[in-house]
Amino acid sequence: MNGIYYYLIAFAVIWILAGIFHKQLSNHGVEINFPVLMWKTQRLRGLISRISNFSPTFWRWYMNVGIVVAFGAMIFITWTLVSSLPSVFETPAVSIVIPGVEMPGSSIYIPFIYGLIALATVLIVHEFSHGIQAVGEKIPIKSIGLLLFAILPGAFVEPDEDELKKAKRISRLRVYAAGSIANITLALIAIVLVSLISAGIPSFFEEDGIAIDRIVSDSPSDGILKEGMVLKAIDNHQINDSSSYGEIITGYNPGDNVTVQTDQGSYSLTLDKNPNNESRGFFGIQATKHFKLINDSLGPIPWVLFEILELFQWIFMLNLGIGLFNLLPLKPLDGGHMLEILLSYKLPEDKCKPLVNALSLVMAMIIVFSIVAGFL
Repeated sequence: MNGIYYYLIAFAVIWILAGIFHKQLSNHGVEINFPVLMWKTQRLRGLISRISNFSPTFWRWYMNVGIVVAFGAMIFITWTLVSSLPSVFETPAVSIVIPGVEMPGSSIYIPFIYGLIALATVLIVHEFSHGIQAVGEKIPIKSIGLLLFAILPGAFVEPDEDELKKAKRISRLRVYAAGSIANITLALIAIVLVSLISAGIPSFFEEDGIAIDRIVSDSPSDGILKEGMVLKAIDNHQINDSSSYGEIITGYNPGDNVTVQTDQGSYSLTLDKNPNNESRGFFGIQATKHFKLINDSLGPIPWVLFEILELFQWIFMLNLGIGLFNLLPLKPLDGGHMLEILLSYKLPEDKCKPLVNALSLVMAMIIVFSIVAGFL
């Protein structure tokens, strides 16, 4: 069953329970305003204050550098998004990505469990960093909490808006930059760990072909091949490793009839058009390297390395992707607020606000167009 149905079932159950126990939930800080369900608490404010007060100088200078990085990232992600428009119908730069759900137009599929864990790191790190920096800038935190927008989970740290508006511009820049910079920092830590784990894998394993990690729904392989099968050859072209696999599949065109040899038998497929390049044949397979254990000194324990590796890969991808997206010059994203503050150094408020609002509208149109293009 497509993962979207699990979300819809959970959505129905949560909102039914919220309606039944509305009064009881309201007494515990839960606000229900369909389609938003929000839980607010003040319990974690002390933890955020302790972290912020541990080394105020470090947080201040860390985010001074972060402001520069954030504006550089803003330019990069904006240029990437705009420059992708000519090929938006082939490879959309923006798509909705939900753990466990196949989204049209997206070549990325996030496993449900790994995706939820990685998404949790994005939310926690992002919002806590906003809070830590706000406390460091002497801006009080009103509440902390979790929210559910329809079926999409979220988290928030709510600073005192009046105090935030009164703060110096550099202080506000630090607060707005904190979330995305923390996500990018975590992404860098994750990719370092991925590199270290990858370097350790050859000590215990050697590559032994290609395994099917996922079958794309309604693709030529759907209903024929299965996840977990090990590919041995395609039309008698032997698959020895990921390199040979990549060379073989690039030689096929839409409509080609191929025979796929696996460890569970041979199967015939008629290839379709590749969603990202219609001139190339599409198998509908997401494959991964298949390994065999050569050093069994630790028994089956080394196999855990692959689970840890995949988890940190998703932590890297989601923190980097969402962190960069949040720096787009688009209000109400942090990038939009940062750009408005930067422009206010040279322009009066009655000019910089309309300018940022106009840019936000343009960016929003590009994003919506890119998402819609993925469904066409």
